[in-house]
Amino acid sequence: MGLNSINGLLLKKMIIAGANELNNNKQLVDSLNVFPVPDGDTGTNMSLTALAAAKECEKNNSLSIAEVSKTAASGSLRGARGNSGVILSQLFRGFSKGLEGIEEAGTLELAGACRKGVETAYKAVMKPKEGTILTVARACADAAEKYAAETEDIEVFLSKIIEDGNEMLLKTKDMLPVLKQADVVDAGGKGLLCVLFGAFKSINTSDDIVLNDNTKAPEVDFSLPVDVNNVEIKFGYCTEFFIIEKNVSEETVNELKTYLTSLGDSLVVVADEDMVKVHVHTNHPGNVIEKALTIGALNGLKIDNMRIQHTNKIDFTAINQKPIVEALEKKEIGFISISMGSGLSEIFKNLGVDQIIEGGQTMNPSTEDILNAINKVNAKNIIVLPNNKNIILAAEQAAKLTTDKTVFVLPSTTVPEGIAAMINYDAATDVDNCFQIMKESIGLVKTCSVTYAVRDTSLGEIKITEGDILGILGGEIAVVAKNIEEATKELVAKAISDESEVISVFYGADVEKEDAEKIVTFLNETYPDCEVELHLGNQPLYYYIISIE
Repeated sequence: MGLNSINGLLLKKMIIAGANELNNNKQLVDSLNVFPVPDGDTGTNMSLTALAAAKECEKNNSLSIAEVSKTAASGSLRGARGNSGVILSQLFRGFSKGLEGIEEAGTLELAGACRKGVETAYKAVMKPKEGTILTVARACADAAEKYAAETEDIEVFLSKIIEDGNEMLLKTKDMLPVLKQADVVDAGGKGLLCVLFGAFKSINTSDDIVLNDNTKAPEVDFSLPVDVNNVEIKFGYCTEFFIIEKNVSEETVNELKTYLTSLGDSLVVVADEDMVKVHVHTNHPGNVIEKALTIGALNGLKIDNMRIQHTNKIDFTAINQKPIVEALEKKEIGFISISMGSGLSEIFKNLGVDQIIEGGQTMNPSTEDILNAINKVNAKNIIVLPNNKNIILAAEQAAKLTTDKTVFVLPSTTVPEGIAAMINYDAATDVDNCFQIMKESIGLVKTCSVTYAVRDTSLGEIKITEGDILGILGGEIAVVAKNIEEATKELVAKAISDESEVISVFYGADVEKEDAEKIVTFLNETYPDCEVELHLGNQPLYYYIISIE
């Protein structure tokens, strides 16, 4: 007789196995990126998201499938990277909601959870497109409902879901013109099926499944080069922990906030269905902990003495030359920007950005990364500049998880859009008007990017060979050339107009300054009515990022 139900321990095993399968195939999923550019990262983002879920599940030995699914949802929510990773986290979240109160799930319960997962994921996307991971997920949910009525055998049930999911995956090529032109199926849908296939393979394995995490996310540096001599630390202990308690009431959360406000600053209290995350700077961590224990059990407790850390960074030969002043009061508006090169990061800092998250094309920051940056900005209102369309959903998810600050996510899809927004920041206006002005400014910028092809492909009538230099304009490949200079000149010619006034050239880590200066000389001679600026961007993968306003 086959397996007729799944409990918490088996689901844990399946989630770990699914994360392993996707991790092992992430390069294959990455290769399905529509454009043959070196930043196709759907597989990497989804893998890191699935691994975040699996890592949390490793700690949970509950027999309840509801409890384990909640753990997976919580881990994936905070570990979500990129649009595909955020959608995967929402599938986990909805799946968990569908299993609330259930100890073991048969095919009928699993089918209901799959449907809830799809509904939750669709709601998370403002304008859902068919031919994507959402379409494949919906086909799997349809199959789950169909086969749950026909069989109680979990193995048969899952195999049919994967079979129907694969059929739909092949159809995605005909649903989106860009997939058809590139002759690839949807990468996100493929990633989802990798997770399901790994889970399916594990159900008949008697051995323990060990998480195979060979993907290491880079350490994210949120720090800015501040003058430590001008800062006095008022509250010395950075105190962080989770309160493990289900369905903590809003009244209790608000009471906790009020109490912690009296003990310190930099307060963040984020509550979800089964835990409360607390971050506070205080001189009395013991009192903070005592209060938290009246709500529930604590986990992940971390207390850092910031005065010691601060002292280690101070140049004592300089400290006597400048007076120590009180730390700055909370600002009305703060800014967070995602940046992908030291030169670009420096530009954002000089424009007034409070926290820089290193990332972008090569590594999308997670929801947790963005949350951590939000925690560090001492402002009532925070504007986040994703500067990449694949980071917007994670930023919006972080905004929803923030309870003590108002977070606005500017829909900037490129670095030049983010820079233009910061240049147009008006400190004299309120945050709503400020956000609107910045949002309007990103529509006045054209972004040109010069990179290289990582594989042979065809996009309509455009034939691309691995190693070709690609010029990207408005998110589309506009130029294919054999050398960088040729591609850059042709790309600017396509983007420039009679109304253009300023051309800003940001050269990357793989470009010599002399070569960049030659480009600037050409642009000055060719477009004498435009002001041409040259900046070191030091970005990876992209030889040039060019802003035209």
